[in-house]
Amino acid sequence: MRLLIAALLAGGLAAAHVGSPDVFHEGNAGPYRLMVTIRPPQVVPGVAEVEVRSASPDIRELKVTPVPLTGPGAKLPPVPDVMQRSKDDAQFYTASVWLMACCNWQVRIFADGPHGKAEMQVPVVGVAQRTLKMEKTMGGILVFFGLFLTVGAISIIGVYAREGRLDAGAEPGTAELRRGRIAMGGGAVLILVMIYLGKMWWDAEDNAFQRFIYKPLKMTTAYEAGRLTLSLEKGGWFQDVDDFIPDHNHLMHVYMVRLPEMERVWHLHPERSGSGKFVHELPAIPAGRYQLYADLVHKSGLPETIQAEIELPEVTGKPLTGDDAAGVAPPLGKADKGAQLSGGYRMVWEAGGSPLKANQGTGFRFRVEDSNGAPATDLELYMGMQGHAAFIKSDRSTFAHVHPTGTVSMAALSLAVAATGSAAAADPHAAHSMHSGLPAVVSFPYALPRQGDYRVFVQVKRAGQVETAAFDLRAE
Repeated sequence: MRLLIAALLAGGLAAAHVGSPDVFHEGNAGPYRLMVTIRPPQVVPGVAEVEVRSASPDIRELKVTPVPLTGPGAKLPPVPDVMQRSKDDAQFYTASVWLMACCNWQVRIFADGPHGKAEMQVPVVGVAQRTLKMEKTMGGILVFFGLFLTVGAISIIGVYAREGRLDAGAEPGTAELRRGRIAMGGGAVLILVMIYLGKMWWDAEDNAFQRFIYKPLKMTTAYEAGRLTLSLEKGGWFQDVDDFIPDHNHLMHVYMVRLPEMERVWHLHPERSGSGKFVHELPAIPAGRYQLYADLVHKSGLPETIQAEIELPEVTGKPLTGDDAAGVAPPLGKADKGAQLSGGYRMVWEAGGSPLKANQGTGFRFRVEDSNGAPATDLELYMGMQGHAAFIKSDRSTFAHVHPTGTVSMAALSLAVAATGSAAAADPHAAHSMHSGLPAVVSFPYALPRQGDYRVFVQVKRAGQVETAAFDLRAE
């Protein structure tokens, strides 16, 4: 019993992002606006913690239940559990749900209030993520009782063999003493054999379970004559390298960040060129070392973020096209709460007065204003969303591609909604369907997962051009 749950993910990866396992989703359950946080278990079967903050103070009750993301099980949800309303905050609810198997789940939230009943689907990945060794105190207690029981069993065997046939009050003779010692020796050997066989059984079960532990895809990079090639291969788990579905109309999204200052960023969309291969004709890029984060979604709904590094010479490159975008920023740690955009426009981080706390969900709000400080009126949708943000920890241990709806991929959300038979399944961007008159403020629900410094790249589309701004954050 050395291991209690799964094997350690390389680099602390989660299935959907790097080092950021929690799920954040903000959206509407009918007329009710909900902000949902789900903390998946580190092992499956396991318990996921669900937190919901309602923007509607008049909700009477929230219920929650887990169901498979797709398939027949998605149409047969179990009886939902009533979420517990906080005594200190009437609009905050909590619950725990069991994820009974790997891998792709959705948590359904049922709202009941004066405007009727409604529901929301939030995709969540349930995979084994870590290995936790037994605590030393617990291990010491178990070893003590194991030795106590072993010694006790051997003693009982000896006593029975030595005195079991004697009359009451009779003292054992030489033959009985010898028989007792032989029995104790044989009993000790038998118990040791049983312990050894038990260890072999446990090791066999543990080794068999390793096959079910999530291991991310591996990605290798190559550069030649202006072309970037990304090659994928299995990491020893069950996912494929050719079963991807579009997310925001692209099979792969790549953030390429220059190291170590993170002062340059590219958001690119390589095209598939063969089994497990993606290629992209690079734009003009200065020489240097670059970190790559690639987002993919499998047809099962499983999202993955895989990473790699590459050393590039100076690339003359081709102009950016389509949804590809680039940004220039101050060196890491030098960005302030206002970033310059083209045409005299600015993006301002509405930070608020309280310091950021690690693992505490919040809405990161960014305002776009013109050269006169007035709210921008020419914002457009960028790949179906009001904006995109990439949160990167300074040591690169955390990466999260976040939308105004949260960390959930639109491809997985579309599968979850489709499983309900809802008409909304036809357009996962329905909540962001207006193409003009977008508000000048874009908000991203997220929580910085651990203490330290972060850089966030925020991208919006204005007057037909993708604008990129960078901000430095610190979680206390």
